[in-house]
Amino acid sequence: MDGTTTTPGAADRLLDPKDIPVVILCGGMGTRLREASEKLPKPLVDIGGKPILWHVMKTYSHHGYRRFVLALGYKSDLIKRWFLDLREQTSDFTLTLGGDHRPVFHTGADVEEDWEVTFVETGLLSGTGARIRRVAPYLKSDVFALTYGDGIGDVDLTAQLRHHVELGRAATVTGVHPTSRFGEIRVDDAASRVVEFNEKPAAAGWVSGGFFLFQRSFVDDYVSDDPGLMLEAAPLQQVARDGQLSVFPHEGFWAGMDTFRDWTDLNARWDAGKAPWKVWDA
Repeated sequence: MDGTTTTPGAADRLLDPKDIPVVILCGGMGTRLREASEKLPKPLVDIGGKPILWHVMKTYSHHGYRRFVLALGYKSDLIKRWFLDLREQTSDFTLTLGGDHRPVFHTGADVEEDWEVTFVETGLLSGTGARIRRVAPYLKSDVFALTYGDGIGDVDLTAQLRHHVELGRAATVTGVHPTSRFGEIRVDDAASRVVEFNEKPAAAGWVSGGFFLFQRSFVDDYVSDDPGLMLEAAPLQQVARDGQLSVFPHEGFWAGMDTFRDWTDLNARWDAGKAPWKVWDA
């Protein structure tokens, strides 16, 4: 047995993504991105003037997801405030100072997102697994999605959901090819001549790109109450040993914003109109 419980017609019973909560891990400190995030939590560091968190949510929204659960930690108040102030930041409005100071908005309704966002305080130093345990009361579906607040890509999340349902396992992880930080050269040793130069080539193997799907039972079966529990350690290692972890291979663009160099590269792509992760129309 390989842990697969595929049943005939499973894809035909595909869950509606609008009913599936998307957990986004937003609690990290982003210590390797100090130049851009010293005063901000990492998910609020911008690409093209919008937080990377917004880019992640727009990717999911493009595929029909609309319910988000933000697992907060470091500088959570700033993330809450960004959403609370979003209408004021993007709209024209009139404010009568002699009255109740309630703004009358003239523009902005046409660009509002049909999103339901739940903000959950999961602790300043909690591990990623512990954050999942603490958002569990807000996971009301049999399946939930999960990703990090600092990774983007043109992942086909519709195909991923179909893949997860068809295989019927407890968890699905998106596999991506990591990109080297160094230029790769192929050499004709006999002539001491470079025959090919590739800037930041993708490696042949697979690594986790985040963009997970889990059965709700995964939390009860694999995630303990340990405040330091890391998702990437015991929970995923054990579910893999149990034959209950599928991989959804992604051959397209993926990037994690871990360093200042990553931030400048992603902004350069956006400014040049060559941002592969921008799968939405507006």
